[in-house]
Amino acid sequence: MAVPLTPSRFGSSFSGPQQQYGGNTVSMADTLPSIDFGFNDLRERMSQFTARFDEFIERGRKRVLEERNAFRMNVAEVEESQRNRQRDISTLEDKSSAHAQTLSREAAETEEMRSAITSLTEQREDHMARRDALKEQIASVQSQIKQRREAQAAYQRSLDAQARHNIPELRFWEHCLGLKIEGTGVEDVLKFVYVCVDEEDPERECWFELSMGGKDYEVADTQPRLEREDVEEMQARMNDSRDLGGFLKGMRSLFSEAVKA
Repeated sequence: MAVPLTPSRFGSSFSGPQQQYGGNTVSMADTLPSIDFGFNDLRERMSQFTARFDEFIERGRKRVLEERNAFRMNVAEVEESQRNRQRDISTLEDKSSAHAQTLSREAAETEEMRSAITSLTEQREDHMARRDALKEQIASVQSQIKQRREAQAAYQRSLDAQARHNIPELRFWEHCLGLKIEGTGVEDVLKFVYVCVDEEDPERECWFELSMGGKDYEVADTQPRLEREDVEEMQARMNDSRDLGGFLKGMRSLFSEAVKA
């Protein structure tokens, strides 16, 4: 604040000389111009500057606080984003691991399927080869069956022709010897039945079964029972000579002796 210089302020300093030189003498201080330094304006400007500076500081402090809060929020968001990214990375790693396991399992299954396909292909080729071989065997067997059927038919025709000649002979045997030939239900075994052996009971039947399936003929059973040695002797003669007529006559004689005994 400017303080004007007035005569009263300097009066005490020059009072002595004034009194010395007389009361009507004019002081030099009174002749000096008054100086205004503008302290009031300076104080006003300083006050305005202080207010503006305080306002600037307050705005700066608020801005710093806002920026700090914004920074903290940004840091929190970044940390949250980082955690989310970490979770996403962990999830993707789990998915990648599961995908790798799936690929490995599918690769193993694919290899297993390829192995199975190869095995099935080999089996198919083997079955086809066996099928072709079986077809050839079937064709061969069918040809053999055809030949055997033709041979069997020819043999049957021969048997039929022979049967026409055998019927009179069988009737002769039945009439002259009282002999019947019957089947037993067993393959290659015939039953020879005699009647008129027992004079007391002409209808009584005496029979024996002859097995003709082997190289030699064999008497399997007799009724009534005959001596085994006698039967074996007759059997041996017939196998040596192949004289069936003599064998039948001999067996009738054995039955006749057995009935009389």
